[in-house]
Amino acid sequence: MKIALAQINPTVGDFTGNMAKIVSASQRAAGSGARLTVFSELVICGYPPADFLDKPSFLAQCAETLDQLCQATAGLPTAVLVGVALPAPKGAGKRAVNAAVLLDKGRVLLEQHKMLLPFYDVFDEQRYFAPANAQRVVEFEGERLAITICEDAWNDKNFWPQRLYPVDPIEDLMRQKPTLLLNISASPFWHGKREIRQRMLSTIAQRHKIPVFLCNQVGGNDSLVFDGSSFGMAADGGLIAQAASFREDIVMAESSAAAEVTVAPGLAVAFEDETEAAYQALVLGTRDYVLKTGFRKVLLGLSGGIDSALVAAIAADALGPENVMCVGMPSQYSSTGSVEDSRKLAANLGIRFEILPIAPLYGEFMHTLETLFAGTRPDLTEENLQSRIRGTLLMALSNKFSSLVLTTGNKSEMSVGYCTLYGDMVGALAVIGDLVKTRVYALSHWVNRNGEIIPEAILTKAPSAELRPDQKDTDSLPPYEVLDPILEAYVERYETTAQIVAAYGFPASTVEQVVRLVERTEYKRQQAAPVLKLTPKSFGSGRRFPIAARVQV
Repeated sequence: MKIALAQINPTVGDFTGNMAKIVSASQRAAGSGARLTVFSELVICGYPPADFLDKPSFLAQCAETLDQLCQATAGLPTAVLVGVALPAPKGAGKRAVNAAVLLDKGRVLLEQHKMLLPFYDVFDEQRYFAPANAQRVVEFEGERLAITICEDAWNDKNFWPQRLYPVDPIEDLMRQKPTLLLNISASPFWHGKREIRQRMLSTIAQRHKIPVFLCNQVGGNDSLVFDGSSFGMAADGGLIAQAASFREDIVMAESSAAAEVTVAPGLAVAFEDETEAAYQALVLGTRDYVLKTGFRKVLLGLSGGIDSALVAAIAADALGPENVMCVGMPSQYSSTGSVEDSRKLAANLGIRFEILPIAPLYGEFMHTLETLFAGTRPDLTEENLQSRIRGTLLMALSNKFSSLVLTTGNKSEMSVGYCTLYGDMVGALAVIGDLVKTRVYALSHWVNRNGEIIPEAILTKAPSAELRPDQKDTDSLPPYEVLDPILEAYVERYETTAQIVAAYGFPASTVEQVVRLVERTEYKRQQAAPVLKLTPKSFGSGRRFPIAARVQV
């Protein structure tokens, strides 16, 4: 049987647009001879729908759209497997179920509910969905199909050292002797995730000697980026189909295939180097965040530093240079080189660059405050004031020209609070807020892989906020080569101070300083713009800590 894996980019709540994509992809798959076309989890309503699931009217639209899709595909020679949220049975204790529905010739052949509902990191499905209490295999075209939804395939005791659930839906289904395993997913991207999915399902295919197909969502939804990367595995665990990453794609495969791989054009199957993947994820996440919120243009402050340079490059690739405006806002502490480097970068990218000096505005603020500030010494107040002037100017431009402001802070800065509320944190999206500084450099060098886009001077200059004379980041922080491993260990892996000292040999005082900074600036992070997620533990909904707390370092 020929199977099509149709990874499309749905928008949450856009029932008309999502159904049009499903019908179009089904028609194309049918034209290529597919007898079954597989779509991703909750594709009809978009993932994650979050508290929309609490609205009866939203669930009613889901059910109505499913009925419409059943009729719209009734005349196609391909069956369609889709994900959708549906009202839960009476007495289930929740409003909704997360369902996979198999449609063929205007009939519903199977409605299978998700059994394992993730409740960690960014996932909160137990808040909304009632779990399935049974699963069954369905007969189709001489095959016995075992249909699972995302997490239902993520609890294999032979793959994971520690399981999150007491049951394994795959094992339960295998007792019914299926001949084919299908998994529909909305599995977001982070470093290493694509390889994990393939190894995990390859292990299942080998152990149960059954072909396995996974169709994953693609596209950005708020902080999450879905990479697609759908694939098929032969019964021996070998790859037989591989869709593209970070774009819509349809890939075909025979369910009985054993050796030859169908690979999307231009896609590298090996996942050893995640730098390009991270860049493409940020481009896709930025593009979809802007377009799905109804905007077309963005703007950002261009400081002459590497962070804003990388964000500008991502924005130009995501939306086109004509839709990006960058603003240099030099103060009396800004170097001539920073302005010229920014101008050169803008020229290399083909984006608009404007200059708005802030020294006169800063002078007016200081004049207004001089009576109240009398007798005090200059400190962070004056530095933050410069940043907040810049934030105000960017928001004025945003209002006037209907452009979203992109913030340019990185994860290292957000971790330790080396950022200014209502200043450089102002904006709608924190594009690189999940990249530590050393990875900012890695992606910036990747941008320059075929020639200079980001000027060499930006790549080699010492990082500086330029808010006081001769300022350097290392005046306040350890070098990023020291800071970043500490942050990755403490923020992402929850290692203790003692464990970090033992693992890296850094001075205990340095590690303790960093930990104190992380803990005292939680209030800033909870007011930050949404962060595009690239790591297993990013700032945002997947990392929840109280603001009013005391932590022993």
